[in-house]
Amino acid sequence: MTLKTKDILTLGELTADEFNDLLKTTIKMKENRNSTLQSKPLQNKTLAMIFQKPSTRTRISFEVGMYQLGGYALNLASSEMQLDRGETIEDTARTLSRYVDCIMARVYDHESIQRLAKHSTVPVINGLSNSFHPCQTLADFTTILEHKGSLQDLRIAWVGDGNNVCNSLIYGAALSEATIYVATPKEYQPISSAVQYANNHTEIHLTSNAAEAAKNADVVVTDTFKSIHDADGARMAKLFPKYQVNDSLMSLAKDDAIFLHCLPATRGSEVTSSVIDGPRSVVWDEAENRLHSQKTLLLRLLTD
Repeated sequence: MTLKTKDILTLGELTADEFNDLLKTTIKMKENRNSTLQSKPLQNKTLAMIFQKPSTRTRISFEVGMYQLGGYALNLASSEMQLDRGETIEDTARTLSRYVDCIMARVYDHESIQRLAKHSTVPVINGLSNSFHPCQTLADFTTILEHKGSLQDLRIAWVGDGNNVCNSLIYGAALSEATIYVATPKEYQPISSAVQYANNHTEIHLTSNAAEAAKNADVVVTDTFKSIHDADGARMAKLFPKYQVNDSLMSLAKDDAIFLHCLPATRGSEVTSSVIDGPRSVVWDEAENRLHSQKTLLLRLLTD
């Protein structure tokens, strides 16, 4: 299925059919990875990767993915570009569009990725911004589909900070029509645009009670508490301990519930070792699926 959108900035650019097709195609690609490696469908294609923020999974999965598909990835730290010396995002977008076939950027302000996409003539992928992390959500829902077999009628619980990963997970729930419960401190709720999007497509519940979100959940998801709001560490230390995903919280979920975390994780903070390293954790499948889901996305954006 060819995507109608040029860019992936929030996942809101996708239809439900496109989103679910990406997930199913990713699983097929993962199962048949050897044939993809041999066919090199992105031969002579180049991906520019711009990093304002450090990265492990995003950088490596995109770089390896382009290599496996026969293409080439350029790792561009913003500090090594004219961006760091005052060149505008608009001029950078126009220039890179003359050199490469696709741009992935990992930025601080979401407005930066929006400006990049507006002035680029090639596809732009949001590798992470302060508002959204769509590539993570594609991997997350691929992992959920792998382990659950279907996304319909699932109950997903987010526990912790209403951050960029949470915002994108809400979009994923809306596109798959899964019910989502979001448990955060009132001071750290997800952004209103994500909540409104979900309200238009599925059932979303906001709560400050982690137990309420986790009760009867099929999937429990969290992220580090230091992702966006780490400037006020004392306040977070006071607010967030009751949002830790531990054995007691997981006991409220269904017996076959799975646990997801986008990584990096701080054991003993947002999650205990017994959960993330336990039998219900699928975080390593989730991390691997960053590679496969992004390969599928690149193919959809760069081929017919």
